[in-house]
Amino acid sequence: MDREELNPWLRLLETPGIGLEGARRLLAAFGSPQAVLEAAPAALAAVVGPVLAQALGEVPSGLPALQDKTWQWLNDTPRRSLLQLGDPDYPQALLQTADPPLLLYLEGQRHLLGENALAVVGSRNPTAQGRDNAEAFAHSLGAAGLCIVSGLAQGIDAAAHLGALSAGAGTIAFVGTGLDQVYPPRNKALARQIADSGLLVSEYALGTPPLAANFPRRNRLIAGVSLGCLVVEAALRSGSLITARLASEAGREVFAIPGSIHSAQSRGCHALIRQGAKLVENADDVLEELRLTDPVGARPSAGPANSADELGAPGLGGEHVRLLDAMGFDPVGLDALQARGGWSSAQLSALLLELELAGRVAALPGQLFQRRQQG
Repeated sequence: MDREELNPWLRLLETPGIGLEGARRLLAAFGSPQAVLEAAPAALAAVVGPVLAQALGEVPSGLPALQDKTWQWLNDTPRRSLLQLGDPDYPQALLQTADPPLLLYLEGQRHLLGENALAVVGSRNPTAQGRDNAEAFAHSLGAAGLCIVSGLAQGIDAAAHLGALSAGAGTIAFVGTGLDQVYPPRNKALARQIADSGLLVSEYALGTPPLAANFPRRNRLIAGVSLGCLVVEAALRSGSLITARLASEAGREVFAIPGSIHSAQSRGCHALIRQGAKLVENADDVLEELRLTDPVGARPSAGPANSADELGAPGLGGEHVRLLDAMGFDPVGLDALQARGGWSSAQLSALLLELELAGRVAALPGQLFQRRQQG
């Protein structure tokens, strides 16, 4: 996109009140942003009404600076580009959704938008096991040839992106800000990795801050570009359930990983399963449902470790195995563990610390502990 094409696009999309629906009607009527801006006020008013027709005749405040900033951003690196509706590279999956964006900002490997993709989403505050599951499933599904799509949020989203990157697979992050910003800030390093090896995508102009309303809208793109949506962990009011609903409405497959009946972070997944989502225990469950061939590769384990050998860390042995068996996979407190195994407080604390250092147990708020299954 050259400068003469860029400027009309930004003016159309940044004119107050026009919005995606108004811009879509104008483009259908006149063919291009330039033609819209050159149309007579009466012709514009026939499409969007006199108030918006008048707004189109006025240059929005700050537009020239935004046009300059966008042009400079595009030319800072060849990895950056804009993708407009109607471009041959525009993903067919998004075209089939009810509200495809008119202009997408891209940074990274643009071709990933055309690959088979799976959305992996979930809680921003997952359990340690949920984070492990997200990374392991994303790694295995990425190794099987799927591009992993998520939203760059902390928690499950970040783990999914990391799992895909560790497998050398493609990953796409749809964000709810302009691409000159990273939200949350703690994911800046991850965003750089994705820009280098995957793809960052936004429908929002540069400078757009992390507004709360933008993130649910972003979710429709995560769902729309994917063959299916895997929810790893989610509370009943989680935004991940919005993504799952949008995926279902778009005719995509919905998958959910079950969890403890005592965990609030599992209740959203259990609700999805009751509503017809496919319960999954390993990567094969997803691949079979999507009818994709899975090359030989690592997959998440569906069962817990049950021997000292499987603990995989020096210095861990029979008592550690017995403690893990006593824990099960639900969060559990110290009193319950003492009652189940007969350890003294000092013995139990030492065993838990050793297992935590070995990555086999996670400490949770409220003096609870949870076993971490190793994939």
